[in-house]
Amino acid sequence: MTASDFKARARAVLARLLPWLRPHLRPRTLLVLPPLFLLYVLVLIPFTPGIRDIRKAKVDQPAQIYSADGKLLAEFKPTHREWVSLKEISPQAIDALIATEDRRFYRHHGIDFGRTASAALHTFSGDRQGGSTLTQQLARNLYPEEIGRSQTLTRKLKEAITAFKIEAVYSKDEILETYLNTVPFLYNAYGIEMAARTYFGKSAGELDALESATLIGMLKGNSYYNPVINPERALDRRNIVLGQMVKFGHLPAAKLDALTKRPLRIDFERQTEEPGRAPHFAQQLRKWLIAWADDNDYNIYSDGLVVRTTIDSRLQTMATNALALQGNQLQSIANAAWGGRGGCANANADLAHAFIRETSDYRAAHDGGMSDADALKKLSTDRAFMQTLCENKTRVQAAFVALDPRNGQIKAWVGSRDFTQDPFDHVAQARRQPGSTFKPFVYGAAFERGAKPTDTFVDQAVEIPVKGAETWRPTDDSPPSGRPVSLRDGIAYSKNRITAQLMESVGPARVARLARDMGVRESHLDEVPSLALGTSPVTLKEMVSAYGTIANDGSYIEPLLVTRIENRDGEVLAQFESAPERALSVDATRKLVDVMRDVVNRGTGTMIRTRFGIRADVAGKTGTTQDNADGWFILMHPQLVAGAWVGFNDSRVTLRSDYWGQGAHSALPIVGDFMQRTLRSHLIDARVRFDTQETPGKWQTFVTRLRTWIDATFSKAPKPAAPKNAQTTAQHPARAKRAPAEPAAEVTEAPPQSPVFTTMPPILPALGETASAAQAPSEPASAPRQ
Repeated sequence: MTASDFKARARAVLARLLPWLRPHLRPRTLLVLPPLFLLYVLVLIPFTPGIRDIRKAKVDQPAQIYSADGKLLAEFKPTHREWVSLKEISPQAIDALIATEDRRFYRHHGIDFGRTASAALHTFSGDRQGGSTLTQQLARNLYPEEIGRSQTLTRKLKEAITAFKIEAVYSKDEILETYLNTVPFLYNAYGIEMAARTYFGKSAGELDALESATLIGMLKGNSYYNPVINPERALDRRNIVLGQMVKFGHLPAAKLDALTKRPLRIDFERQTEEPGRAPHFAQQLRKWLIAWADDNDYNIYSDGLVVRTTIDSRLQTMATNALALQGNQLQSIANAAWGGRGGCANANADLAHAFIRETSDYRAAHDGGMSDADALKKLSTDRAFMQTLCENKTRVQAAFVALDPRNGQIKAWVGSRDFTQDPFDHVAQARRQPGSTFKPFVYGAAFERGAKPTDTFVDQAVEIPVKGAETWRPTDDSPPSGRPVSLRDGIAYSKNRITAQLMESVGPARVARLARDMGVRESHLDEVPSLALGTSPVTLKEMVSAYGTIANDGSYIEPLLVTRIENRDGEVLAQFESAPERALSVDATRKLVDVMRDVVNRGTGTMIRTRFGIRADVAGKTGTTQDNADGWFILMHPQLVAGAWVGFNDSRVTLRSDYWGQGAHSALPIVGDFMQRTLRSHLIDARVRFDTQETPGKWQTFVTRLRTWIDATFSKAPKPAAPKNAQTTAQHPARAKRAPAEPAAEVTEAPPQSPVFTTMPPILPALGETASAAQAPSEPASAPRQ
C-alpha cells in the first residue's frame, strides 16, 4: 500500500467515525480519556501471567517418572511434542515464519504499533486483518485461559501486557524457539518437530523451502489449510508464503515461479507416543500426581519434578512377557471357538446381530429409514465391517498386578494385552465378578469368630431364601455327596455348597465388612448370600490388595505408587509410605493362609506346583464366574502377591470352553510364569515361609501360666533321678536306638486338634459341625469347578 492509498483509507475511516464522535468531542472528555485508559491497563496487569509463570514456561521441564531400580518409565508432557533448539530447526522455516507472521519481529518490543494501526484501519474499512506479533501469538498459545480468545479490547490489552512481559524475560531467539515448539499443527502434533514428522516424515532441521512454507501457511488456519483434507487450499496458501519470502528477501525472486508450480508432497503419518515400560501404571500415576501437584503448588509439565515410583522394571518386564505369552495362546483358542477372524456371525448369529445393533453404522442405517431386518442384512454381508466388529468383540483381554505385602508397594502393573490397541486399564478401571477368589473373605470371617479348618458341613443341596420370594440354590460341578466336608477341603476344592452354608452361618454383612477392611474399598458389595461366590464386581487391584492383607498377617496396607518426589536439583519434596491397619486377627489370618496353601498343594491350583515347578511356600485361590466369562488367579508369597484376570471387554463373549474358561487354565499360567521367572532371578527369596504358628490368646496364656504355677507350688512328687547313661544317650541317639525296647500298648491315632481350642468349648455353635471331633474329614471324590 502506497502512502497516498493509506491516507485515502484513513480519511474514509475518519469520515465514518466523525458522525459518532462529534457529540462526544468535548475538551474535558478528551482530557479524561488517557488517564482512564492508563488506569484500566494498570487494573488488568494482575490478571495476566506473572514473570515467574513466564519463566516456568520458558524452562518447560516435564516430570520424569522413574522405577524403583532407576529406569525411566515415562515423561509427563502437556502435549505430544518434542522440544528442539532453534539451531535444530531449518532456517527456511524460520524465514517463512518471520516473513509471513511478523516481518518487523527483530525491531519491536512485543507490539508492532504500525502494524496494529494498519490492521485497525483495514478492519474499520471492512477488510478485517490481524495485527498480532509473534510475541502476542505466543502469549495466546501459552496462556489461553488467562488471556482468553474473545475479540474484545480487554483481551487485546491482556495480550499486549503479556507480550511486553515475555519480551522482558525472553531473548528474540528464545521467543522464536518457544513459539515454534508450542504452536499446534492438528492431529495432536505440537511444535515444528512433530509437525515435520507428521506431514513429511522428517525432522524439523531437514525441511526445505516448500515444506516450510506449507507448515507455516497452516498457522493462518490449521483446519482450513490442512494439507491432508484440503490440499488445494494448502497449495494456494503455501504459494502465498513463498511470495512473502521473496518479497522480504528470504528467497531469490527467480525461483518463485518454479517453486509455485511444484505439487504438495505430503508424507502423512500420525505420530504416537511410545507406550513405555508401564503405560497403564503411568496413566494412573498421572492422575494422582496432578492432584498432588495442585495441592502443593507445582506444575507437572514445567517444574522438572522427579518421581520415584514403586515399580520394579525387571518385574514389570516379566509380567508383560508372561501376560503376552498366555494372551496370544488364548487368542488362538478364541479365534477357533468363534470361527476364525470375522466369523462370530457363524458361531452365534443372535449374538452377532446384537453386536451389530450396538454400532453407529446400524444406528445411522436405521435412522435413515431402513428396517431392522434390512439394516442387519446390509451390515452382516459387509465383510470388512463384520471382520472389524468380530475382531474387536472376540479380542482376549487380560490384566496383571503384583505388590509387596510388607509395605503395599506395587511392583508390576499390566492393564491390557496391548496399550496402543486397548488403553483401557483392566487393573484399576474394570470391575468384574471375582468368582471364587472372593471365598477367602467368607472363611476369614468364620475363622475370626472361632471356626477351625477341621470344622465340617455336609455336602448337600442348599436352599437359602433371599429378599422377596426368591431362593438361592448354589451348585457345584459334581452332585451332592451327602458326606461331611471340612472347611480346609471346602476352600481347597472350591466347594460352592460348603461356602454357601458357611456364609449363612457367618452372615453377608460380616463378610462384606471384612472384605472392605482387607482392601476392597472402592467397589460396592451387595450384602446378600451369593456374595460368597463373588457376584459383586470388583477390580483386580482391590483383590490383590486384599490378598496382600492376608500375606501380611492380617494388616491392610494401602497400595503405594510413589516412594518420593524430588525437584530438578535432587532435593526431596515429599516422601510416602502407607501405615498398616489391622483388618483380621493374626490367628484367623494364619488359619486362612494355611488352608489356602492346600489350593496349590492339592486343590484347584496345583498347576503352580506341577507345571511351573514352584516349590516356595505359596498360597492362593482360583476363580471362575458364570459361563466362564471371567478367569482369576491370585497367588501369595511372603514377599510378593500377584494376581491376574482374563476375559473379554464384553462379558457376553467367552472362550466357549469349560477347560480354558476356568481361572486355573486361563489366569493361573500368567501368575505361574511370572512367579517362576521371579524366583529364578532371585528377586524374591524362595526360602522364606509364612508364619502360620498359632499364637495363644490372653486367656489361654493365663490358664497355661496358672497350671504351671500350681504344679510347681503344690506338687509333692519327688523328681526322678537322672539315669547314669542319660548324657551318653543324649549325645549318641543312635546308640540309644539299639537298646532293647519294652513292648508298647497298642493305641489308636486321633486326628490332629487345634492347640488353641483343644480344651475349650465350641465358640461358634452356629457353625454346626456335622461330624464329631474325632471324625477325620473326608476328601471330596472329585475336584469341582472353582
